[in-house]
Amino acid sequence: MSNRGQPKSDVLQGTLDLMVLQTLDTLGPLHGYAIAARLEQVSSGAVRLNMGTLYPCLMRLEQRGFVRAAWKVTENNRKARFYDVTALGRRHLGKEKQEWDRTVSIMHAVLREGAN
Repeated sequence: MSNRGQPKSDVLQGTLDLMVLQTLDTLGPLHGYAIAARLEQVSSGAVRLNMGTLYPCLMRLEQRGFVRAAWKVTENNRKARFYDVTALGRRHLGKEKQEWDRTVSIMHAVLREGAN
């Protein structure tokens, strides 16, 4: 599941919430391990989360009303909390994606400044 040839990336402050919400919005309800595995997969192993990082994020998102959790049974017949993005979470995700795009645009402009 991981790409051992690449160093582990530290998740930028504030981006984990965005990545988790996007993952849930794309794939639907998932348990914590599946969220972590998906983020590792789509980042080609650059993002490897431990549960001590992911679960506080999920708790924070749930407290803010951006996700809801429910106990279900996994494909391995184990009980786990599955998280699903709420309508409020989808609206928040849309705003955060716009802000991220704006930030990236600003960074590109600043970093290109010396290249001209």
